[in-house]
Amino acid sequence: MKLFVGIGGAVATAFLLASACGIAQAGSVLDNWRFDTGSNGLVTASLHATNKLITGGGALSYSPVLTIACRANGEPRWSEWLQLNDAVSASRTITMSVTVDKASKLNESWSVGPRGRTLVRDGADGIRRLVSADRLLLSWRFGLLSGRGEADFDLAGFSEAVGQIAGTCNTELP
Repeated sequence: MKLFVGIGGAVATAFLLASACGIAQAGSVLDNWRFDTGSNGLVTASLHATNKLITGGGALSYSPVLTIACRANGEPRWSEWLQLNDAVSASRTITMSVTVDKASKLNESWSVGPRGRTLVRDGADGIRRLVSADRLLLSWRFGLLSGRGEADFDLAGFSEAVGQIAGTCNTELP
């Protein structure tokens, strides 16, 4: 009887440890994501690119930031945007080359935000295509003579981040 209780206790301890490790692993999937809820009802999750871009002066480098967002009380409900340190020269829209999981490249029109440092795409379809993806590669032109920018994202935890945002935003998943 004591042997059974001892083994049962060991099994229970092992089960608890395995569960705790599983929880730790699940939490680590979202470690690279930064979440925020604004007073205006905007709920966001942001992720830094795995690569660096050199700033215009060439002295500093930075990682572009991909942000997915949900508006609790507004339209468009879902958006994604890319935050840059260097401005693009386009004023209203820019053609973004999008590659998801090394599939064929798609060209999309993204809006250029204030001062040209934010590129925005509204709509749930952009978020939906990334839910089961592992990687996202975005490429764009800074200007006619300025060259191209490229941002590579490891999307580990993307579906969990979208789920968390949808829950906070009190809306359906895209």
